[in-house]
Amino acid sequence: MSDPWLVVIDMQHVFADAASGWFTPRFEEARAGIRRLLPAFGHRVVHTRFVAPEHPKGAWAVYYDVWPWALVPDDDRLYRLVDEPASDHALIAQSTFGKWGAALDAATGGSRELVLTGVSTDCCVLSTALPAADAGVHVRVAADACAGATDADHRRALDAMALYAPLIDVTDVDAVLASLA
Repeated sequence: MSDPWLVVIDMQHVFADAASGWFTPRFEEARAGIRRLLPAFGHRVVHTRFVAPEHPKGAWAVYYDVWPWALVPDDDRLYRLVDEPASDHALIAQSTFGKWGAALDAATGGSRELVLTGVSTDCCVLSTALPAADAGVHVRVAADACAGATDADHRRALDAMALYAPLIDVTDVDAVLASLA
């Protein structure tokens, strides 16, 4: 088994700011769990950012009709990370919910073991976990280092991902840290 990599999904102001239409109420709790995990992974960390496309196409055009305030340049404060990544951590910006793909695979050196954290459990985490598992990656989701749009949405997403065991394991920060010791 390859060394696991920590993937910190979309810990951005747009999800942290209570005035945002995409505010994630338990953002700070997820952030605390991520902060506990970061030292254990050293350089094996990838941060992701959701950004709006310059010219939305297809269903994304309709999406941004619903959320027009979110159609801002990727350097807008909304899309900045709340914490600056360490200099040896990779950063991937994508205009898709799911972050699994060639860029994340390359950033992790082709690791077949990922630990997912971040927001929102019911959108970007779920949309990353499923295709990564389909690609043969063992995914662990640290539930207490993730947050959903609501507690119910968080739970439903975790329950859905748990259906994919043993490809996806829903776990917690303490278990991940214990597995690295």
